[in-house]
Formats: sequence, C-alpha cells, structure tokens
Amino acid sequence: MGILSGKKALIVGVASKHSIAYGIAEAFAREGAELAFTYQNEKLQSRVEKFADSWGSTLTFPCDVASDEQIDNVFKELGKHWDNIDIIIHAVGYAPAHELDGNFVDVTTRDGFRIAHDISSFSFVALAKGARGMMHENSSLLTLSYLGAEKVLQNYNVMGLAKASLEANVRYMAASLGREGIRVNGISAGPIKTLAASGIKSFRRMLAENAKRAPLRRNVTTAEVGNAAAFLSSDMASGITGEIMYVDAGFNITGMGELED
Repeated sequence: MGILSGKKALIVGVASKHSIAYGIAEAFAREGAELAFTYQNEKLQSRVEKFADSWGSTLTFPCDVASDEQIDNVFKELGKHWDNIDIIIHAVGYAPAHELDGNFVDVTTRDGFRIAHDISSFSFVALAKGARGMMHENSSLLTLSYLGAEKVLQNYNVMGLAKASLEANVRYMAASLGREGIRVNGISAGPIKTLAASGIKSFRRMLAENAKRAPLRRNVTTAEVGNAAAFLSSDMASGITGEIMYVDAGFNITGMGELED
C-alpha cells in the first residue's frame, strides 16, 4: 500500500512528459492516489487525456488559471465525481518570453510583471479559494518554486519576483488555512529541462553550472521532485506546513564553486 493510498489529488500543470508535474503524477499514481487533471487549452487536451488514461484516470478538465470562472468550474465538475479533495498540486508558472532575456531593468514591463505574478503566484491562492468547499482537515496544497525567488539568476528576471511572491503566498496561505487543518507547502526544485524552462535564455548553461557546483555534482530529475511531492502530500508530513523544501542536489547551500588549485 502506497503512502497516498485513498487520497484524491488534482494536478494542475501537466504539459509534457518532461514537466515536473508529470513526475509528480507518476509518483502519486505509484503511491496509490486517485488522480484528476486540468489542461490549459484545446491544444493540450488530447495530450493530457492520454497521460491521465495511462494513470487510470478519466478526470480531465479545461482550466486557464487566469480565469476565476474556469477555476470555479473545475471544482464544480470535479464535485460530480468526488465528495472531497485531499491534494492540489499547483505546477504553473509563466512570464512572456521577452521578459526572460536581458538586463532586468531594461526588459521588464508593467504588463509582463502583471502577467508573471497573476499566472505564477495569484493562481495558487485562486485554486485554494475555488477548492475551499471540497477541502477538509488534512487536505494539502503544494506548489513549485525555484531558487530565483531569493537569489539573482541571470535572465530569470521577473519570474524571480513572481516566485518570491509565490513563496510568500505559501506562508500566508498556510497561516490562513492552518486553523482548518489544511497544509500548504512548496518545493524549490533545481533546474530541469522542461517546456517552461526552455523559454529562459542560456538555460543549458544554467544546467551545466548547477551540476558543476551542486554538492551532489549533478542535476535533479522530475522523478526526484515527484518523490518529494508525494512525501509532502502524505500523512507522513502531517506536521509540515508553510515550508519550502529544496530538491536541487544541494545547490542552494553553496556560495561559490570550488576554487581551482
């Protein structure tokens, strides 16, 4: 019996086999969770439906997280199948590509700033608001962050600010929902070659630098992030809330690379 046996989990953000959300879904399925998914648009619908089918699920719903109406409709439709929800995975982040290439002050725009924060941060609390009627004591919400939330990383730009907002969101949501026994956490994953990451200029060089400097001398995988997500979403982590767990091969603890002799 898996550590998520009997749990019902909604995963928002599966886009491809290389996405972190895919690794989380695989870990959740292995650990016995019953899964439901959202897809952003019709272009992704058939892909997400095939993924869901491979994990034994027929529950897929359209959801552009920029729309409160679509978010509300997800839980309205999901409520026809489930009486409650145990886990929500928020694996969504976006900023216009032109904001992720160049000097931060030069390339950041008011509209790009707004979009990055709306999609990457506000959508997390929006999902919590939409799911409020289905969540219960011991429900868990989990989001995905990155080290750019607290350290300057070249070309990450406005996404760094949006992720900083998201991490503050985790803490404020944990305090707000904790009185109802609902936990809220985040995972700060190391760089992984995903569809979303491909929009960041020089991302391959970031991967190489991360592997060179991280204590484990490598990058992490979506499977490793999935395993951490399964733990944080399980009853084994019942005393953990408001936390950001690093799954980055230890990169975040380093101050500089090793000096050459």
